[in-house]
Amino acid sequence: MVAVASSGADANRRGGNHLMKRLVRGAAAGTFATLLMSVVMVVAKRLGFVGGMPPEKVTAKLLNQAGIHRSADQQDALATALHFGFGAGAGAAFALVAPRPTWIRVPSGMAYGAAIWGISYMGWIPAAVIMPPANRDRRDRQAVMLAGHLVYGAALGLLVGRRSKPAAPESDDAADRGEVRSQ
Repeated sequence: MVAVASSGADANRRGGNHLMKRLVRGAAAGTFATLLMSVVMVVAKRLGFVGGMPPEKVTAKLLNQAGIHRSADQQDALATALHFGFGAGAGAAFALVAPRPTWIRVPSGMAYGAAIWGISYMGWIPAAVIMPPANRDRRDRQAVMLAGHLVYGAALGLLVGRRSKPAAPESDDAADRGEVRSQ
């Protein structure tokens, strides 16, 4: 028989643990979704549709403004790290608000991806004078970037809600939740 400890501290710890798991799951989903989005971007660039990649443009502008000298390889590595970091952070944020049913979560993820595109390419990127707003930029680049963000959002919607099987009552995970065996 299993008895459950029910102190307020245990409940807070369990709630915090659940929140942390959601954030980590969201960050992991965001990282993988960014990989899928990056595939869309790289393929489009190789086909001649994108021109300069926005993560590279953002990174170059930030480094130039900071007066940081670097090689092309260093800049590319930093642009990749920042892009994946942004995707992981956005994935963690989505995990906090994602609806439970997959049939709602996937379109919600796509709307979330489209919102990130809009806020970025119609908002902070032109405001920082990094690139023109989407409506004045290359149409092919913005079409690819919107498609990439939709792919990101769909993948995020699919992955954020995935859960591993619950721990068996006798496992260490059950003990971590404050459940103890009565003798």
